[in-house]
Amino acid sequence: MAITAAMVKELRDKTGAGMMDCKKALTENNGDVDAAIKFLREKGLAAAAKKAGRVAAEGLVGTFIEGNVAALCEVNCETDFVAKNDDFQGLVGDLAEHVAKKAPAKMDDLMGQPFLKNDGQSVEALVTEKISTIGEKISVRRFERYDDGDAYGAYLHSGGKIGVLVKLNLSDKGKASDDNVQNLARDIAMHVASEAPLAITRDDLDPNVVQNEKEIFVAQAKEQGKPDNIIEKMVVGKVNKFIAESCLADQAFIKDPDVKVKNLVENVGKEVGTDISIGGFVRFKVGEGIEKKQDNLAEEVAKMTAN
Repeated sequence: MAITAAMVKELRDKTGAGMMDCKKALTENNGDVDAAIKFLREKGLAAAAKKAGRVAAEGLVGTFIEGNVAALCEVNCETDFVAKNDDFQGLVGDLAEHVAKKAPAKMDDLMGQPFLKNDGQSVEALVTEKISTIGEKISVRRFERYDDGDAYGAYLHSGGKIGVLVKLNLSDKGKASDDNVQNLARDIAMHVASEAPLAITRDDLDPNVVQNEKEIFVAQAKEQGKPDNIIEKMVVGKVNKFIAESCLADQAFIKDPDVKVKNLVENVGKEVGTDISIGGFVRFKVGEGIEKKQDNLAEEVAKMTAN
């Protein structure tokens, strides 16, 4: 298929690789962006795991916790200037509270619900009103709600550019309000914001993700000219390292790298007198996966793809 300038630009934005490398990767993979990203990683031309999720839109993440419910909500806008606007920040906080208390099942439900603080106005109408008064396109992108945890922790990084919600389960639910438990939940949320784990434990990790990484490691080793018997040993070690670094329980705790997160949870549980487990987490990074409009490379990309 024909490789367009827009396709090359998209791949370049996601990987940081050179434009000619991006064009070659797309050409050899029939325009499949995901396959091209994998191709570039195999060739050592892109750190795709880090680049693919780069921020490409503005906005904020809001959190709300009250009683046995907690919510996380991402709202996007066009500029960072608006994201710092008090009116916009108030909207994000109100929507997180609305999600927690009104329990919408999906986005269509949320937008059609009467707004928590004004029954005469739907959430959709509220957002439309804010678009008019603030003067930028505003969209509610995603949300998550928990109501089955015993203790919750939330953390917002950089004023809401990254938001995390963590839920803990306790064998003695009466200990949920203990300061040590509350601090643990928040510390784990802070850790998740920093380290971006893919799953809680090894059993929770998507096997397709592991297999994809294994294939990349094998291709990288072959690219380096390693013999098959050496490749097998190298890949086993790299896969095990990837799994350990991707699972929250096995990660080194950011406040004390000598302690794994699972050991931290166990230690606090012993101190408080209850078994504690991590029941779930969600991490939103503003604009992750959304491409922001950029015109500065358009002419250069067009030249690269002209022939």
